[in-house]
Amino acid sequence: MARKKTVLKSATAMENPPRVWKFGDDIDTDQIIPGRFLTIYDPRELALHAFEGTRDEFARQAKEGDILVAGRNFGCGSSREHAPLALKGAGIRVIVAESFARIFYRNAVNVGLLPLVCRDTSGISDGEEAGVDPGAGVLVAGGRSHPLEEVPRFLQEIVAAGGLVEYARGLEEVTTCRKTTRSR
Repeated sequence: MARKKTVLKSATAMENPPRVWKFGDDIDTDQIIPGRFLTIYDPRELALHAFEGTRDEFARQAKEGDILVAGRNFGCGSSREHAPLALKGAGIRVIVAESFARIFYRNAVNVGLLPLVCRDTSGISDGEEAGVDPGAGVLVAGGRSHPLEEVPRFLQEIVAAGGLVEYARGLEEVTTCRKTTRSR
């Protein structure tokens, strides 16, 4: 079966290629953004505290287009939307993991981050140059290709729009009910 054309652009041809930020299994939302910062709603300000106390250099060194790679159950814990917002504010646009917590996955899409499943991330190392082509279903890191599961086109469209709110703003209004007159 041929893959459908992606609505997202590949990062492989960038002048300053993205790097991999590698994390392990069971990274929870408290590790991504500690609870004491939940009064902040600006993604850029949240990014200043991303992985604080877990991996402090992330907030200082992550750059636009970098790729976060993790093991199983990424984003477990609470359902806070602050976690994907902090990553988006840090310039992350794609998260590749062996699996995601269900609510984190949906929150990521809703704020405009693309969560991609790669069944085995063990061969991907921290700091490697990387690029993702969701349409081709591949992550290239350190010169090696890693297959990705296909993402439904409508989820790609939501991410490409910048998140669910922006996507919804672009939809046409559809009449679902019509006023009828009843005869008595």
